[in-house]
Amino acid sequence: QVQLVESGGGLVQSGDSLRLSCVASGSTFSTYGMGWFRQAPGKEREFVAAITWSGGDTYYADSVKGRFTISRDNAKNTMYLQMNSLKLEDTAVYYCACALWNRITTNPKLWNYWGQGTQVTVSS
Repeated sequence: QVQLVESGGGLVQSGDSLRLSCVASGSTFSTYGMGWFRQAPGKEREFVAAITWSGGDTYYADSVKGRFTISRDNAKNTMYLQMNSLKLEDTAVYYCACALWNRITTNPKLWNYWGQGTQVTVSS
């Protein structure tokens, strides 16, 4: 069982930056693929970014490419999402997710564990 706890969400203005964190329990964090998803009201959960176990490969949704950066610190069991140039359409609940055996996919149904989510609201 893996527990994930997100933090760092909040209310910001368009163009601002925000950094989300996700802390994972357990001693095998360095073997997991990790990712961020988001869900806006009335919409399905969508892929935002993912990172392989070593941090050597990262993947981004087209909508955030060039603005968001995913990273991880395996020594701290923590993953980050640096969000720059935030837009109104980035408003959503952001969830971190864990993929056992580093099986990264954009399909949220195939991820194994989820955090409780953190709200990000971007205002004009």
